[in-house]
Amino acid sequence: MAIKNSFSLLLSSLMVFALIVIPTISGQSIGTWCVANPKIQDPVVQAALGWACQQSEAYCSRIQLGQNCYSPNTLRDHASVVFNTYYQQNKNQPGSCDFNSAAVITNTDPSHDTCQFESVPDSK
Repeated sequence: MAIKNSFSLLLSSLMVFALIVIPTISGQSIGTWCVANPKIQDPVVQAALGWACQQSEAYCSRIQLGQNCYSPNTLRDHASVVFNTYYQQNKNQPGSCDFNSAAVITNTDPSHDTCQFESVPDSK
């Protein structure tokens, strides 16, 4: 009986280990991010970006010249940074990653170079 319990505990531990470590080893990140929707036209994305920046200067601080998410200096890259910052801070509110359809949720971490995208766990 003790051997069976030990085996069961070992198997459970291995399953937990696999769930935590394998996605990290394979280069996949666990989380959700909000990024600019590639299917939406630039004027819609630009308007959504402007709206988000009006909500709080903090949402747009990282895309200013000289900041860690300024480059690449494109509308969609900047919008993704701002949309994700807004989304992470308002994740518990419905539609926090919509921006008039200018944004979508992804499970792929969009971080690059010095620009790290935050991912806050969902609150249940």
